[in-house]
Amino acid sequence: MPRHCARMSRHSGSTLMATPGIGPVMAARLIARTGRIGRFQTAAVYANYCGTAPIEVASADKARHRLSRKGDRQLNSALHTIAVIQIRMPASPGRAYYDRKVAEGKSAREAKRCLKRRLADHIWRHDRRRTSHSTSGGSGWTRGGDSHIQRGRLNSDSRLFGQVTTRIRHHQAYDPRRLTD
Repeated sequence: MPRHCARMSRHSGSTLMATPGIGPVMAARLIARTGRIGRFQTAAVYANYCGTAPIEVASADKARHRLSRKGDRQLNSALHTIAVIQIRMPASPGRAYYDRKVAEGKSAREAKRCLKRRLADHIWRHDRRRTSHSTSGGSGWTRGGDSHIQRGRLNSDSRLFGQVTTRIRHHQAYDPRRLTD
């Protein structure tokens, strides 16, 4: 299975495995759960999708942040696993960031939350950079804004269900005499 995941990750053009804590299986999970990265305009939107965007919780005079329970839970789980792996690796940049946050006075849980958000930002920047330089979409990934058929989705020129149109519909008034059995 890891060989298959590594092949899928290479086929998509991803170099996520260069990040400490991300192996072939984790890279495949991130790629599969994220989908087309071009649909996320900013890193904050991607973090919200992952469920790593902090939510402010205020009580009396103390304001704290906690993680959102919304978002893609499997993607959040993958980011949590990567964060734990990086914290356990003494020479990783994630461990250095975690130690810096703890030194600033944050609890271990708050420092891990900050690291998960930083990892989500890193993955978003990494994939945006990769897709902006690539010429082929690989396994359905495209540069942001492209509109060709991908993974069975129609291009943006065709009308999709629920899409807003400029056509005005004229509804007929209700007339009970038109009803027939």
